[in-house]
Amino acid sequence: MKDTRYNLNTNPFANFANLPLRTLRLITFLLISLFSQAQEKISLEKAIELAKSNNIDLKIADKEIERQTVLKKTAFQPEPLQVQYQGGQFNSADFDHNVSVQQFFPMGNITKANRQLQEELVKLAEKRKALSSYDLEKAVTLSYYQYLYGVSIQKLNSELNDIYTKFLKNAELRFKTGESGNIEVISAKAKVKEIETQKAQLEYDLVIYQKQLQFFVQTDENIVPDDKTSLQYTVLNEEGNSKAESLMTDYYQQQISVSQKEANTFKAMRTPKVGLGYFAQTIDTRSLYQGFTAGLQIPLFGGVNTARAKASAISISQSQLALDKNKLTLNLQRQELQNNYAKQQKALDYFQKEGLQYADQIITTAQKSYANGDMSYWAYISFLNQAIDIKKQYTEATHNFNQSAIELQFPTIKNN
Repeated sequence: MKDTRYNLNTNPFANFANLPLRTLRLITFLLISLFSQAQEKISLEKAIELAKSNNIDLKIADKEIERQTVLKKTAFQPEPLQVQYQGGQFNSADFDHNVSVQQFFPMGNITKANRQLQEELVKLAEKRKALSSYDLEKAVTLSYYQYLYGVSIQKLNSELNDIYTKFLKNAELRFKTGESGNIEVISAKAKVKEIETQKAQLEYDLVIYQKQLQFFVQTDENIVPDDKTSLQYTVLNEEGNSKAESLMTDYYQQQISVSQKEANTFKAMRTPKVGLGYFAQTIDTRSLYQGFTAGLQIPLFGGVNTARAKASAISISQSQLALDKNKLTLNLQRQELQNNYAKQQKALDYFQKEGLQYADQIITTAQKSYANGDMSYWAYISFLNQAIDIKKQYTEATHNFNQSAIELQFPTIKNN
């Protein structure tokens, strides 16, 4: 009876060697096509553009601007039309009828004040959207470079795998020739397996980073950063700080403008309203008499609107104080971010100018010495770990630099 059990030692790709070259090329082309369809590589600028186009919060902000724009039509606010009917014996014993219509209209600057207030509310909604757009751009940039950080960790993992695979071959060769013990082979195998396990974990990390980017861009496409993008973020200090301060100042100044227009509106509401009317009445059920009326609605008790106007004036002071406070906070934050940026820049400069060269020299020299038998196993491992640690520190230094650079480009804006 034929044994149909799966042999774990069988290479499932062994039959590929027997396939024609044309078939292999076709399979390779199909695999590359499928991978390209699964992930779309985009630049940071494109990711930010898509995010601003797709983001639901910005769409909600657009609807708020639209809503406030529609409310501009409510600037003119006449009183409801009053229609009154009277029937009864109010002139004689006969049952007579009286119908009257009256309409009151606002006087003074109340309509103008309402329109100006609504125009300022539209602008305030636009300022809020600008702040949301700024925060979104920062979030997309951070998540974009977080993914690139994951890619750099993957590259380092592949490099380490190459180093330890070569080490394993040397260890096995030295063991066969009797130059070393089996402990070197076991240690190398364990390290290779450890790196392979880390590789699998890094794949999950990249999926998480990709989904974070996809969340901010809010698209169904599996977008990933363009692999041609530099792993080091370029910051324009003055542009970022001036933009943040400009957005914050515009927002609070617009709040002040809204409060000023509110105060003007409440003051205008103390103005009397004029009314015009028409009536028609029968006398002795036969003769129809008509006439017109005119009147005023005088707000004798205007203390409510006066108090509201004073409250709006207080809001102006509150917004000005908030602006002064947040300018100070932004300035202190800028100084802190600049110091941290300089700190991370110095660390990154060391690794780029010296550290990485030292690491490569250590690895190359140690590998040659170990392969020639001029270095002990333990010394080789010590030097190898030192070089690997330098490369890890460089990757972390790049990541820390990018984080500090992005924070400097997009300092946090307080809007409360």
